[in-house]
Amino acid sequence: MGQIFIKKISCQDTWDLRHQVMWPEKDVEYVILDQDPIGIHYGLFHEDALISVISLFVEGGEMQFRKFATDAHYQGKGHGTHLLSFVMDKAEEEDIRRIWCNARKDKAFFYARFGMRETPHQFEKGGLEYVIMEKVISES
Repeated sequence: MGQIFIKKISCQDTWDLRHQVMWPEKDVEYVILDQDPIGIHYGLFHEDALISVISLFVEGGEMQFRKFATDAHYQGKGHGTHLLSFVMDKAEEEDIRRIWCNARKDKAFFYARFGMRETPHQFEKGGLEYVIMEKVISES
């Protein structure tokens, strides 16, 4: 399987993979967030290749993850699961009360495996349906 490791990366390091996986038909600017400079970005590497990325934005005891993408050649092999498990552990370590995301409706089942639940909030972007999903970690 090769060596797998996770480390912090720059926001710029996420852009190519985000673009390739999420919106390849759009310009790369479509996957760049205004908030990227204040985010915390992690990459999962296989050997030295960046194969999965996720961006975290923390405010007021809540953490939103965005632009979670795994290289198509590595999908379905547990790499995204490994990266999201790492993020969930980080949220608990840092006393985050709630973690949430804007999930593509057709991927909601994946996030449910991590204890996330669908909220009533749904929207459409770029022709795709989304639902806000959340996991309450602590009530305090």
